[in-house]
Amino acid sequence: MASRKDKKGYALQKGEYQRSDGRYVYAYVDRLGKRHFIYAKTLVELRQKQKGIQRDYFDGLDPHMAATIEINHMIENYLNQKRNLKLTTKGGYVNTYKTYIKDTPFGKKKIVNVKYTDIKTYYYYLLDERHVKISTVDRVHTLLHPAFKVAVRDGLIRTNPTDDIMAELKKDVKGTPSDTTKREALSINEQKAFMKHLRESREFEGWVPIITVLLGTGMRIGEAVSICWSNLDFKNRMIHVDHEFNNRPDEKGHCERRITDTKTDAGRRTIPMVQEVFDAFLQEYQIQKCIGFCEEEIDGYKDFVFSTAERKMITPSAVNKAIKNVIISYNKKETAEAEAEGREPFLLPHFTAHVLRHTFCTRLCEAGANPKFIQSVMGHSDFSTTMDIYADYSDEKKQEVGQNLNGMLGL
Repeated sequence: MASRKDKKGYALQKGEYQRSDGRYVYAYVDRLGKRHFIYAKTLVELRQKQKGIQRDYFDGLDPHMAATIEINHMIENYLNQKRNLKLTTKGGYVNTYKTYIKDTPFGKKKIVNVKYTDIKTYYYYLLDERHVKISTVDRVHTLLHPAFKVAVRDGLIRTNPTDDIMAELKKDVKGTPSDTTKREALSINEQKAFMKHLRESREFEGWVPIITVLLGTGMRIGEAVSICWSNLDFKNRMIHVDHEFNNRPDEKGHCERRITDTKTDAGRRTIPMVQEVFDAFLQEYQIQKCIGFCEEEIDGYKDFVFSTAERKMITPSAVNKAIKNVIISYNKKETAEAEAEGREPFLLPHFTAHVLRHTFCTRLCEAGANPKFIQSVMGHSDFSTTMDIYADYSDEKKQEVGQNLNGMLGL
C-alpha cells in the first residue's frame, strides 16, 4: 500500500492528515475509546505534540482529561473526598477556597497548564494585592498542595507545581510587612509582671484561676475552657485532656458552640497538676460555690470547670479579651509610675492565650525537661514543633547556661 504524502511530498504516518488549508492534523483514540484531534502549522510541530501525548500515555497520564479540569474542579473534588476531617476543619478549608480561589481567574485555570511560576505569582498576588499575611497564604497552600497531589496520583498531571514553594516564599518575604509575627514566649520578667498585676487587681481577680491554669499547663485555649471537673484527678494531681471547644464556622458557614475531640490524637494526653494549678482549681471551685456552678451542656459535655456569672462556659474570646484588658491596665499603671520615678517603663507586649501556652513550653525547656516529655505534655503531634521551641531559649536563660559553663569545658 502506497504511503500518503503531504503537499511537500513528505510521508504521513498513521493518524496524520493535512487539511486543504495546509494545517496538519493528528487523530488518536484515548483509553475510553473517545477520538481526539491535535493541530499544527507544520509537520515537525505536529510530531512534537504527538511525542508529548505518547509520553503522557506511557507515564500513565490522561492529558485530555487534565486539559478539561480547572483548579476549582480539582479542589471541590478533593474536598468532597475528605471524610476524616473535623466539621470546623473542613469549614476552614471551604472558607479559604471560597475567599481566595473560587471566583478568581486563578481558580479557572486548567490544571494541565499550571506551572510552579503560576503558583508563586498567585501567592505574591495575595500578598501584594490582597494584602494578606504569609500565614493566610500558607492556609491557601495547605489546600492547593494536597489537591494537586491527588491530581498527580490520578494520572492527570506529571508533577505537583506547589512542591517546595512555601519554603522559598517565606525566605523571600522574611522581614517584609507581609511576614508573620512570631509568637514569642513571655520572658520570665514579663511573666512575673503580668501575673503580679493580675493577682493584685481586684478588677481581674475572677480571671486568676483560668489564666493560671493556661500558664501552668500549656493547654490550648479551647481545651482549657472546656475542661470538666471529671477530667481532674485531684488525688494524683493529673489533668486528663480529651476534648476541646470551638465555635468556628462549618463548611456551610454556620457557627455554633461545639465540643469536639482534641485537635490531634496526640492532644489526648495527661498533664501533671503543679501546685499553682492545683490551687487555681480549688480557687475556682470556691468561686463557683458562691456564684453557682456551670449549668450549660454542650454536645453531651457538662460541669465545666470555668463558668461565667450566668453559669455558662467561658469562651476563648472572653479570656483573650480579659488578657488584653490586664495588659492595658498594667501598662497604664507602669507608665504613670515610671514617669513619677524618672525611669523607663517596663511595658508588656500585647499577646493572646496562645502565647501563654508557648510560654509554658519554653519554661519547661529552660528547666531542662526531656523533649519527649515536653512533646507529650504539650500534645504536639510533630516532634519538630517541640524541638523548635526547645532551641529557642530566652536570653536570660542563655546567659545563665553560659555562666554555668565557666570552668567546665577544660579549655
